[in-house]
Amino acid sequence: MSAIKHILITGGAGFIGSHLCETLLAKGYAVTAVDNFVTSRKENLSSVLKHSQFHLLEWDVCQPLPEKELPLLQKYGLFGLLHFACPASPVDFEKIPFEILAVDSLGTFNTVDTALKYDARYLLASTSEIYGDPLEHPQKETYFGNVNTVGPRSCYDETKRFSEALVSSAVRGLGKFRGRSYKPLNGGMVRIFNTYGPRMRPDDGRVVPELCMQALRGEDFTICGDGQQTRSFCYVTDLVDGIVRLFESNIKDPVNIGNPVERSILDFAEVILKLTGSKSKIKHLPARQDDPRQRCPDITRAKTLLGWSPKVDLEQGLSASLEYFKTHLHS
Repeated sequence: MSAIKHILITGGAGFIGSHLCETLLAKGYAVTAVDNFVTSRKENLSSVLKHSQFHLLEWDVCQPLPEKELPLLQKYGLFGLLHFACPASPVDFEKIPFEILAVDSLGTFNTVDTALKYDARYLLASTSEIYGDPLEHPQKETYFGNVNTVGPRSCYDETKRFSEALVSSAVRGLGKFRGRSYKPLNGGMVRIFNTYGPRMRPDDGRVVPELCMQALRGEDFTICGDGQQTRSFCYVTDLVDGIVRLFESNIKDPVNIGNPVERSILDFAEVILKLTGSKSKIKHLPARQDDPRQRCPDITRAKTLLGWSPKVDLEQGLSASLEYFKTHLHS
């Protein structure tokens, strides 16, 4: 068996996926990124495209992975598979709901199938959205959530809950998987809370790029609802550190990875005004249906089992993010 361990990352050209590719390559893994570029950009991978142990395949994971087109798989086998392909923005929920539903159902079936075939460690990118508009605060992994199954966010919330059910069933070794017996999956699930940083899509509708771009353009801030709703913002390098720790463990239970420092959207807007010197005023828009009023992770499990906690404070992370968004002002 090769000493080099090969990892496949779906959604590898996306915001989080591209940072994962860089980090895992730096740790000595060989990495294949698979992406269909629905919401991602090849430029996100510009720093690794020429790396000798990196391969990029344009592919829709709703179709079975084409093993013959994966040279690193042929060379090294498969040590791990991280399923991070899925549009995750509210504007995507409105424009491409069926693509979202497909990638976390069919895509999860296909990636679990590949992981089982190679006896690879599997990690599912889940989300704090599975808690819905939570009635428990902060949210622990044991909380079952408060989700509107037929609301405008359900294409994302519910498909992530489905993908967790699929992975959990495979981990327990239940039934036959696609008609065959199999060893239980060595699978884990990371529940990602609000993450921000360079390579976010400037136009993806989430609050960080939205307010950052408006401040840089000198436009009024548009805030949905009264702005008292809270979020807990985690910088992308902290998130990736937690994801890698979870991947390299044998933990099979879901783990929250996020920053437990909770802020209202209005407080967050004030930080951006301070950092940019912008004179932007706040314009309130109607609240989004089913938009959570509170969002804050309980990270006891991550601290205890992974020795993980976030290190980057909001002003530091936003300063780096603003530098990135400046490069997109005229794009």
